[in-house]
Amino acid sequence: MHVNRREFLRRSICAALGGAGLYGALGNLRLISAAAAARRYAFGDYKALVCVYLYGGNDSFNTIVPCDAAHYPVYQSTRQGLALAQAELQANVLSPLAAQGGLPGGLPSDGATYAMHPSMGQAAGGNAGLRGLFNSGKAAIVANVGTLLYPITQQQYQDGSVSTPSQLYSHDDQTNQWQTSRPDDANANGWGGRIADMLYGSNAGGLPMSITLSGENRFQRAASVNQFAVDAYGAAFAAAGVDDQGNPVDFFRVQGMSFRGDGPESWLVGNGNDPGRAAAYDALRAGGTQTHVLERAFADTANRSIANAVLLNAAMTGTRLATPFPDTDLGNQLAAVALMIKVRAALGMSRQVFFVSVGNYDTHGSQLTDQADNLLQLSQALAAFHAATVEMGVADGVTAFTASDFGRSLAVNSDGTDHGWGGHHVVVGGAVRGQRFYGTMPSLAQYDEAQPGNGNPDDTGYGQIIPTLAVDQYSATLARWFGVDAGGIADLFPNLGRFPGGGDLGFMA
Repeated sequence: MHVNRREFLRRSICAALGGAGLYGALGNLRLISAAAAARRYAFGDYKALVCVYLYGGNDSFNTIVPCDAAHYPVYQSTRQGLALAQAELQANVLSPLAAQGGLPGGLPSDGATYAMHPSMGQAAGGNAGLRGLFNSGKAAIVANVGTLLYPITQQQYQDGSVSTPSQLYSHDDQTNQWQTSRPDDANANGWGGRIADMLYGSNAGGLPMSITLSGENRFQRAASVNQFAVDAYGAAFAAAGVDDQGNPVDFFRVQGMSFRGDGPESWLVGNGNDPGRAAAYDALRAGGTQTHVLERAFADTANRSIANAVLLNAAMTGTRLATPFPDTDLGNQLAAVALMIKVRAALGMSRQVFFVSVGNYDTHGSQLTDQADNLLQLSQALAAFHAATVEMGVADGVTAFTASDFGRSLAVNSDGTDHGWGGHHVVVGGAVRGQRFYGTMPSLAQYDEAQPGNGNPDDTGYGQIIPTLAVDQYSATLARWFGVDAGGIADLFPNLGRFPGGGDLGFMA
């Protein structure tokens, strides 16, 4: 979940202490292979991947919903009191394109007419939301994605003849497996971090390729590239240059860390009136004075962080966008990402990996209210972010994608749902082959052993939907677009060969 200021600072310190500083101090041999891999890549364009993580497990079956006469009653019967009204759904219908030229993607595989949750079709201030992006060809729906070791059927799941990822339905374990795309390796680094290790030499600038707006995360954990944490508080106002009262705002100048306690956001060494503490902190990071390997790692990482903050602050001061962003948690994070993308040339960046997140998606209760709020925030923030990339002329080079712990169960739990497995996801950007569905839409019928095929061949038997696309396939499609070659894809996702299609689902141009 997203975090408050105190927790952000704690996790930012964790992010600073991970990755390059510690591994560099220990002389980890993986740095050598990472550097060798990085030298293979050079790009003449700019691309950014933006992971939008929905902590808690989004209920995608109330996000993308059938609304036609044949399929809605099945959904309504299964979802009971959580079923969204058919009339509201029909007012937010999606208009997918048919398959073209033998390429993947097209109409939903089950022949249903689908709508987005009504919150995702709301227009505000010229922002048409995610439904507007889909219907204009700038967003795609990737169906029924989840953590998998191998393709698996209901029968194989129930008789245990095919292995499944460990600790299915556990928030922490499934979050790690989504963010690493390695359900067979609990110690794996994140797949975003592994990409950064592979490509970091393609950037001319000194800023880390991986930037998090939500503190330390597994997605960007790497062997050699440190994830750099930035606080997004107030970024929506900073992008406009004024707050809601019309007062001038310069986000990155105000929010820059006060490393020696003499700035407006002092938190490391006091309020600036204690020279003894400032001197002690300076001594901790002074070069060549540490005797212990972890002390040297701390000093190295602290100094890198300070240098990065100075570099970023200098580039960001006075940066503005005409596109308005909502003053929400996710709106501020994506506004900060957009501002950093705007100064990409000044920072010498050709490839960047960003991580943003929000929580409150674990809807065991009060789902109708909570999910409506969650999806409104997601929809408006992503639509604003895409509009900003259009404003900057980089829409074809920036792709945002959703990820979450797992889907939710089809079966209802009073006024909520339980932990699930497979779920639908949305990919947004100018290079997305949008206005199409990818993958196989699952049945939404109730599981019933008395019915032929148990009523729903996609159900585990306990209300969870079995994924038909692996996280590996979803991730590899994005990595391939980002510029990773075939050999790199095989290194990043060693289990990819277990799944059909060669690791390219076709949703990226």
